Amino acid sequence: MADLPAMVLGVLCAFGGSMGYIRQGSLPSLIAGAGVGALYGYGGLRIRNNQSYGIETALLASLVLAGSSYPRAIKTGKPLPIGLSVLATYGLFYYGMKYKNKNAIKRD
Repeated sequence: MADLPAMVLGVLCAFGGSMGYIRQGSLPSLIAGAGVGALYGYGGLRIRNNQSYGIETALLASLVLAGSSYPRAIKTGKPLPIGLSVLATYGLFYYGMKYKNKNAIKRD
């Protein structure tokens, strides 16, 4: 079930980047949304197929999203960067806990 949040976050990021391009003509939004969405999707697929580095890939996508959205949310206070920051925080927490638990099991 750990693949579902990655898939949902991936779709949301890709959709958001597409909407940014459609509404504002922002090519960086399209590229960033598609890129982060693809990372989440790739991580989700790896998790679903029990392949290595799935959780780490989803965690990386959350870090990338957080790194780009937190500064904009703080600087502008606009709803979209704040929403992206919330998504990034959820991903960081969820996949951070999965990563921690995975490593704790390996040590035992």
